Amino acid sequence: MEIAGRIEKTRHGYAVFLLFYKLAFFIAAAKGNCIRGPAAPPPVWQAERNWREKMYRPIIGTLGYILSPDGQHTLLIHRNGRPGDYHSGKYNGLGGKMHADEDVIACMRREIREEAGIECEAMVLRGTVNWTDFGPNGEDWLGFIFRIDRFSGTPKSENEEGALLWHPTDRLLELPMWEGDRYFLPLVFDADPRPFHGHMPYKNGRPAGWTVHRL
Repeated sequence: MEIAGRIEKTRHGYAVFLLFYKLAFFIAAAKGNCIRGPAAPPPVWQAERNWREKMYRPIIGTLGYILSPDGQHTLLIHRNGRPGDYHSGKYNGLGGKMHADEDVIACMRREIREEAGIECEAMVLRGTVNWTDFGPNGEDWLGFIFRIDRFSGTPKSENEEGALLWHPTDRLLELPMWEGDRYFLPLVFDADPRPFHGHMPYKNGRPAGWTVHRL
């Protein structure tokens, strides 16, 4: 009987509490100051969208440096063909964005074929560079850097982006180029067989740091 009495008192107390809570809610609502409980968690689709927006999704591209048959010269493009080009006036390797239906090797072969009119016969992945805030609108890029050691065909002398010219490989750093290219370019041609993997954040068009590892 004693336990039953306690249970009945508990039920009565809860009923009184619920009554006062509802009364307070209606009074607050009448005054335009509604009492809110804890915020409900976002729906699953919203949480997934927020997660995807926070993911790092760089533009994936390839960049290739083509060696001459004697291995003493490298084919570069002088970006002087299009007004307003973000790379205007600079010398660079050949390459571009990877398409959704190809891998990085197929991308590199296609870009070389389109830009220089030659076919890659022997190529090696020398490394990767993660450029953050590099693009004209702060885009992030993940670049796969190749050295093309052998090709077939005769390279074009120019394309819509500029002139294609051979330069002594040991004097490439004397050319006008992106400042950050001077950090990784020696690694493309050195004798270390290990690929390099670098991170180069950009700020206001200049590299703000450089870290690199080799495995």
